[in-house]
Amino acid sequence: MEMTAERVWREYQEGVDFCQRIGLFDTVRNNENFFIGKQWEGVEAKGLPTPVFNFIRRIVLYLVATTAADNIKFNASPLQKSAAGDKLCKAINGEFASIFEQNKMGLLIREFARNAAVDGDGCLYAYFDPELAGTGGLGGIRTEIVENSRVFFGNPNVREPDKQPFIILARRETVDKLRKRAAAFDGDADEVVPDGEQSTGSEEQRKSTVLHRFWKNEETGTVWCCESTRQGMVRPPWDTGLSRYPLVWLPWDYVQDCYHGQAAVTGLIPNQIFVNKLFAMSMVSLMTTAYPKVIYDKSRIPKWDARVGTAIAVTGGDMGQVARTMEPAVLSPQVPQFIQLAISLTKELMGATDAALGSVRPDNTSAILALQKASGVPMELVRQNLYQCLEDLGRVWIDLMRVHYGARPVADGEGMELFDFDRAEDGLLTVKLDVGGSAYWSEITQLNTLDRLLVTGKINVIDYLERLPNGYVNDQMGLIEKIKEREA
Repeated sequence: MEMTAERVWREYQEGVDFCQRIGLFDTVRNNENFFIGKQWEGVEAKGLPTPVFNFIRRIVLYLVATTAADNIKFNASPLQKSAAGDKLCKAINGEFASIFEQNKMGLLIREFARNAAVDGDGCLYAYFDPELAGTGGLGGIRTEIVENSRVFFGNPNVREPDKQPFIILARRETVDKLRKRAAAFDGDADEVVPDGEQSTGSEEQRKSTVLHRFWKNEETGTVWCCESTRQGMVRPPWDTGLSRYPLVWLPWDYVQDCYHGQAAVTGLIPNQIFVNKLFAMSMVSLMTTAYPKVIYDKSRIPKWDARVGTAIAVTGGDMGQVARTMEPAVLSPQVPQFIQLAISLTKELMGATDAALGSVRPDNTSAILALQKASGVPMELVRQNLYQCLEDLGRVWIDLMRVHYGARPVADGEGMELFDFDRAEDGLLTVKLDVGGSAYWSEITQLNTLDRLLVTGKINVIDYLERLPNGYVNDQMGLIEKIKEREA
């Protein structure tokens, strides 16, 4: 079947309809609001207090922090040991490090995990940018976050990207930019018109929805792509040369027969609403009944004067019957108990215990370390899924290197050497993700181990200082040099 703009737009609309049926767009909007603290959106308060005690944000940030480690490094290695394979892997590993630095992957990985926890899914999309800065005009690989509401799988019942008949990525771009790109690639520049809510305005402001459709061609065995709007093709179909789709997909919690996952925030919202409502009703009760009220005899005192030290005139009768105060109502102690219980149980069931969040005194580091490790066990499945996605991203990068890099200079330890990345398809490579410890208590454990080694005489002071984590001793290197001079 011929690939046309009408066909791509129809498939896009089918994807949008599926997402609307499962309530994805409303869920994402609601989850984002609760995460950032807009938790009374759409509620008519009518002057009543609308307190927000956002424990959802702290729980989610903890889950993301424990899932996405900082010390992540890709390491390609050959399946069969050989000099050529070692040289290939060395060149690829050097490019891995460069791509990590250029794309600020530490930040992207945390945002990737954050989107999965809040929205239900995370998506990383990689492509070759011939104008990438810092590459000496050679171009490089760019990686960016794509929201799950802009990704549409051809088979919505399968979550693996590489098993899809096609994948559509939707984005909003200015009409002027799309027309220039259509003219450069012999597309339908005249058919690119603004749509949606920004169909009016200046030329720089008017935008249109552009769809990137990826599919695997059975004849060539490679991934093809086209760019189109609702009215016409921006870039006609072309062979990307890739062997896999250039994106990775991370559902936070799997949902059977659906490529969209369940967000961690979705299950926390009812508890957050319960806590906010209890706080709101407690505030109303305190404002209306917490302070004593004066009851006075109006026939004897025409008007009560509450100013300090002011005399109040009374006409005859017993002074004891003139006025009295009405005792304030007492708020049930069960209310704050239920609020605290709801918050603590929610955090505990999500693995965000007080020990994990650092809300306990660090008197016994071994016990705290054990509690922290135990609380992180429920997150192990999500963590392993994240690492698997990142390993798949490394394979996507190798695929992009093979297609776009060609021969380019790489560092070989002594200088620069010209290396042909087309050989990446000939080498049987495996990509492994090296993950280092990033938690605070891993430093505490390292420090305790060094202390024991020093006390038992297994290492000297210089060995101790050289392996001490940064930040514990001021002018650490200066102290090491002074000790070496003293011992010399």
